[in-house]
Amino acid sequence: MKMIQPNCRVQFTAQDVEFILEVLGTKLGTADCLIKLLADEESRDLILDDEALFHALLERRGCLRVSSRLYFYVLVRHVFKRSDISDREVADYVAEVLAAFAEARRSQCIIAGQINPLDYFFEMISALQTADDRTSFLLRMHIGNHSLFLSGVFPDRIRFRAEVRGFPDLKYYEQLGRTHYRIAGEHRLAQRYHMEAVLKTLSERFQTTRRALNDISDRLFSIGDPDYPVHNLFGSDKGGSFS
Repeated sequence: MKMIQPNCRVQFTAQDVEFILEVLGTKLGTADCLIKLLADEESRDLILDDEALFHALLERRGCLRVSSRLYFYVLVRHVFKRSDISDREVADYVAEVLAAFAEARRSQCIIAGQINPLDYFFEMISALQTADDRTSFLLRMHIGNHSLFLSGVFPDRIRFRAEVRGFPDLKYYEQLGRTHYRIAGEHRLAQRYHMEAVLKTLSERFQTTRRALNDISDRLFSIGDPDYPVHNLFGSDKGGSFS
């Protein structure tokens, strides 16, 4: 089980550069000029905040020849700004969570020494009882990420299952995510990996974050829709779909 970190803004592809140039070329000049600007943190962040880039990703139809990291970061950053979540590291982290959960193999919760992944929250919580220090930290981060992903991308499904079948409602996912993000943020490894501020924000503003993701889910895509899996959005990614 690997730890997700806010790395979207440093993993753009050549196709991402081409797309940004196509949208913002008159402002940025040549590809070499853009690459230099993207290497500078301040310039890169200003470029990624450009409204034209957001609208291009939002409005273009068919297969987008961009990486999932560029796609999710720009969208998440936009809706988070509207929700007064201004920290780019938080947007970057949540975008990386979405990129990971868009690929089944990256989203699996597999503990060292075990063959089968932990698919359910009760299994993850039970595993905490015997987990070592590092595994406990990673498990709590995964529980927070999984709670945010499900409640952010599938709110209608959660509401339906809660009303019709008596399954846990959105408040359950919010409480679960908020609690485990908070505990993970207080862990010594959060400080080591410079994750304290991100996890603290996600814990304190879990509902706001979840609702911002609901906006993306409602208007842009449905991860797990068997008729339109998320990797169909991208020309350069081959992520898995969810059932």
